Amino acid sequence: MAHEHPPDCPLSVHDLTVAYQRKPVIWDVDLNIPEGKLVGIVGPNGAGKSTLLKACLDLIPKTSGWVHIYGQPYRTNRHLVGYVPQRESVDWDFPVSALDVVAMGTYRRLGWFRPVGKTEKSLAMEALEKVGIAHLSGRQISQLSGGQQQRVFLARALAQEARVYFMDEPFAAVDAATEQAIVTLLQELRDSGRTCLVVHHDLATVPQYFDWLIFLNLRVVASGPTAEVFTEDNLRKTYGGKLSLLDHAAEAIRRS
Repeated sequence: MAHEHPPDCPLSVHDLTVAYQRKPVIWDVDLNIPEGKLVGIVGPNGAGKSTLLKACLDLIPKTSGWVHIYGQPYRTNRHLVGYVPQRESVDWDFPVSALDVVAMGTYRRLGWFRPVGKTEKSLAMEALEKVGIAHLSGRQISQLSGGQQQRVFLARALAQEARVYFMDEPFAAVDAATEQAIVTLLQELRDSGRTCLVVHHDLATVPQYFDWLIFLNLRVVASGPTAEVFTEDNLRKTYGGKLSLLDHAAEAIRRS
């Protein structure tokens, strides 16, 4: 077991199954993710990509298996983890400012019953600056555009000063400038030794964005360096007969 799942892995998943009403949503997932990688999680709708993230974060119950963060259960090392949920899952009408949301990322270090002080607000502002919206720090989150809201949640994750980041479709419904800003931020995190796992849909940008890849369709079809596993064979095993989608991806493979 120790050989199969080295304790220095940012994320190890062993025989993970999640089922809803006895129907498996992900089945027998086994993974080791090395440190300092940008990891794309790709697969068709309903493949279990978001479920995998939520199961790793103890947001939904596991039917079987376990998840370790640097060799320990998630609950032990949760302070090492940052999470960016799907934008659609957030109540954007909640009356808080962008700075308030980002400051929430400091709570684990600060403690839930201590007020946010100057140090925490300074860290939150630094995070907003990194994602390019420090000038919107006082704006209510409901007044922000979709791309700006996504940047706020990325800034909150940065304020957590995590080692492992889970991001659920961070590029969904954002403009090109925001997408490029997110990619640049992910690359900076990777270059500083962080590990980022990103649910992603645009197969054409996979070779450009990610250096590690997980093909998922209920089970793990393939996992490894993008240059090795981003193949037409794995695409067909994962997506089946969706030929127009695969043709688009195959062109990306030829360009990479």
